[in-house]
Amino acid sequence: MTTKKKSAKPYVIVRTTSAGVFAGTLESRTGKEVVLTGARRLWYWAGAASLSQMAMSGTSKPGSCKFPVEVERVTLTEATEILDVTPEAQTSIAAVKPWTA
Repeated sequence: MTTKKKSAKPYVIVRTTSAGVFAGTLESRTGKEVVLTGARRLWYWAGAASLSQMAMSGTSKPGSCKFPVEVERVTLTEATEILDVTPEAQTSIAAVKPWTA
């Protein structure tokens, strides 16, 4: 019998009812409340037809995306969708330079 090693906390994309879309490490989930660490708001994206594609392959147009700076921790109270992100897509999201105004 083999024992399965506990995996690291997953990197996810979360769509909320009114706060928008965030990508980050899933720290906890209780009902619709989700806590992410190392989170970025995906304010505007290009190079992916949907969040599903963003979660699978990332963006092919990182220079056209508007992802503000990463925050240490965010609590989202109305999560409606949580997508697991592939390592390739996580690297792509991280490569987008922080958008500032």
